[in-house]
Amino acid sequence: MHALKELIENSVDAGSTSIEVLVKEGGLKLLQITDNGHGIEKDDLPILCERFTTSKLKEFEDLSSIGTYGFRGEALASISHIAHLTVTTKTTGSSCAWRAHYSDGKLTPAKPGQSSAPKATAGRGGTQITVEDLFYNIPTRRRAFRSASEEYAKILDVVGRYAVHRTGVAFSCRKHGDSGVSISTAANASTVDRIRQIHGSAVANELVEFSVEDDKLGFRASGFVTNANYHVKRTVILLFINHRSVESTNVKRAIEQTYSTFLPKGGHPFIYLDLEIEPQRVDVNVHPTKREVNFLNEDEIIESICSEIRGKLAQVDSSRTFLTQTLLPGIRSMESIDTEPDNTNVTPKTPATAKRPYENNLVRTDSKIRKITSMLSPAVPHGILQADASSRERPSVLDEGLQYESTDREPLRIALTSVKNLRAEVRAEMHNNLTEMFASLTYVGLVDERRRIVAVQSGVKLFLVDYGMICNEFFYQVGLTDFGNFGVIKLDPAPKIIDLLRIAADYEQDQHQVAATQESEQDTEEEDEGFKNTAETAAQTLIDRREMLNEYFSMEISADGDLVSIPLLLKGYVPSLAKLPRFLLRLGPHVNWNREEECFRTFLRELAAYYTPEQLPVPPVTAPSDEAAVSPSAQEPVGSSGEAKEEDDGFLSSRRQQMSRMLEHSVFPALRARLVATADLLKGVVEVADLKGLYRVFERC
Repeated sequence: MHALKELIENSVDAGSTSIEVLVKEGGLKLLQITDNGHGIEKDDLPILCERFTTSKLKEFEDLSSIGTYGFRGEALASISHIAHLTVTTKTTGSSCAWRAHYSDGKLTPAKPGQSSAPKATAGRGGTQITVEDLFYNIPTRRRAFRSASEEYAKILDVVGRYAVHRTGVAFSCRKHGDSGVSISTAANASTVDRIRQIHGSAVANELVEFSVEDDKLGFRASGFVTNANYHVKRTVILLFINHRSVESTNVKRAIEQTYSTFLPKGGHPFIYLDLEIEPQRVDVNVHPTKREVNFLNEDEIIESICSEIRGKLAQVDSSRTFLTQTLLPGIRSMESIDTEPDNTNVTPKTPATAKRPYENNLVRTDSKIRKITSMLSPAVPHGILQADASSRERPSVLDEGLQYESTDREPLRIALTSVKNLRAEVRAEMHNNLTEMFASLTYVGLVDERRRIVAVQSGVKLFLVDYGMICNEFFYQVGLTDFGNFGVIKLDPAPKIIDLLRIAADYEQDQHQVAATQESEQDTEEEDEGFKNTAETAAQTLIDRREMLNEYFSMEISADGDLVSIPLLLKGYVPSLAKLPRFLLRLGPHVNWNREEECFRTFLRELAAYYTPEQLPVPPVTAPSDEAAVSPSAQEPVGSSGEAKEEDDGFLSSRRQQMSRMLEHSVFPALRARLVATADLLKGVVEVADLKGLYRVFERC
C-alpha cells in the first residue's frame, strides 16, 4: 500500500492523465502501475534506482519551494532492494520504448548471462513499473501481512483517495485475472461524480461544498462534506495537504466536534478536505512515510475551516424538508380538536416508538447546557456596590486589559535536528488512553487554587486533575511545536535585566538565610557575595545571547540590558509577572548553553515552569458583619500596614478570578486540542466518580 502510494504520486508528478493499477495477491505477487506521463529518458535509466536521484531539482534554492510529491529515485531505490523491479518507459521523442530490470538499485539482466543494459521494446508513451515478489528476501516482513484481501482493501483505499482528489486524471484498479475493475473514474469526471463512483450515491446526494482562505495565515481550503441528513458509524475523512494524502488527528477531532451539534449521538460524517498551505509553513518530515505533517498556525487554520463548515451546515439545516403523510379517513386533525368546545380535555396519544435510553449512559458534554456555577449567587467584594444586570455579565479573558496586535513577521521554518529529536521524544512517551481522555474532556470547575486542582468530565467519568503538572508539560510541548514562532508580550516600560535578577537573588538569599541560621557569620557573608555574583553573571549571559533568544524564543533584550519582551505561548493566558525575576535567574545556572539540544530542552522546561499557573492562597472566609468577624484584640492598627494588606487582598482576589476564567476559556480548550499526554501525567489525574458505578450504588440503596 505504501509502495503504491509513492508510485501513484510519481505518476502524477510526471503529468499523467491516466493511471492503471494491476494487483495480484494483494500486491505481494504483482503490483503494476501504468501511466501516460512524459516518461523517462534512456540515458537516465542506469541511475534511476540509485538513492538521492531526482530530476525535479535544478539548483539548490529549489529545496525551499518543492511543489512536487517527492523524488522518484527514493521510492524505486527502496523497492529495488526488496522486490524484482521492471521499468518500461517511452518518451515523446523516442522511437521505441525501453525496458530495464533492477536489483539493489542497480541494472540487472533479465536472465542470467544476458546484458544488463536497457533493451528496446514495443510500448506506448509513458511509464510502466512492475513490482514482483515483494519482500521475497525478507520472509519475516512478508509473513507480517495478514491476508491478500486485507492488503487489497488498503490498496483500494489509497487509489480511491487520489481518484477523488486528482480531477483530470483517470484512475482504474483491478485484480489480476478479473475481467471487471474495482475502481474506475474518467478523466473528465467531477469531484462529486468521483465520490459517487467510489463511496456511493448515499454520500454524493448529501454533499455540501465549502471553501475558505486567509492570506495572513497563508492557506486555502476547499472540499465537500455531508450534511445533517447523512451519518455513519465511523468518520470517513479524505485529507489532502498540498495535494498529499495525510492524516491529522487534530483536524479530524475538530471536525467531529463541529458535527456533534448536528448529528445524533454515534453519528459521524464524510469529509473531503483539500488544504493548500504555503510550502515554507509546512514541515513534511515529521513522519517516515510523510503520513503526518506539521504546519504553522494549526489551531487558527482548523478553527477557520470548522467555522465555515458550521456555517454551511446551519444553512442546510434551516432549509431541510420532510415528507408528510395525509391523515387516514376518520381521524380528526389537531385543528378540529382545538376548535370543538366539548373536547377541551382531549389529549392526543402518540405511540412510543423510540427506545428510552438508560440514564447511566447519558453524557452531558454540551457547553450550552446550564452549569451548576450559574445557579450560585455571585460573591460581591466588600465596598463594591451592585451594578445593573448589563454590567454584571461575566467579562471574557480578553477584557482584562489585554490588547493584541498582528504583525507581518514571516514565519520561521524550523528544520533543526535537535528540535525534531525533542518532538520525537514527546511522541514516544505518549499515553494513548490519557491523551484521548484530555481530547474529549469537558471542563467542570476550579476546585482548589492552592493545590492547583480542577474537575473535568470525560465520558461518564469525573476526574480531579493537577493542572499545575498538566500545564507544565503542555507549555513545554507548545514551546516545541511553535519553536521560533512565538507571540510577543511587550513590557512597557522595559525593566532592566539586572534589576530583576537582583530582586530574585535577594529573595533567594533571604530564603537561604532562614534555612541556614546555624552557620557562621563569615560563611554567610561569603554566600551573600555569591548571590550578588550570580545575578551579575546571569545578566551578562542573557545579554551575550540576546540574538539567539530573540530569534528562537521571542525574548528581546536590548544591548543596554533592557528586557523589551517575553514570549507569548497561549493567546488569552497571562503568566504571573511576579515569577519573572526568578525565571530569569534560573536561566543562568539551569540552562545548558553549550549543547544545542540540551539548551533548547532546558530553556523550554524553564519557560514552561514560568508559564505554569502559580499557587494561590485559599480565599479568606468572610463573616456576616465586621463586629462579629474581628474581636477588638485582633484588630489591626489603622495605618500603612492595614492599607497594604487590603491592597494585597484585592490583587489576590482579582488574580484568582482571572485565573479561573483563563483556565476555563483558554488553557483547557487548548489542552483539549493540542496536548499529547505522556505516561508521567498519570500521577496528576485521579478518577473520583463514575456514573455507572454510582447507579450501582444507589440501586442497592
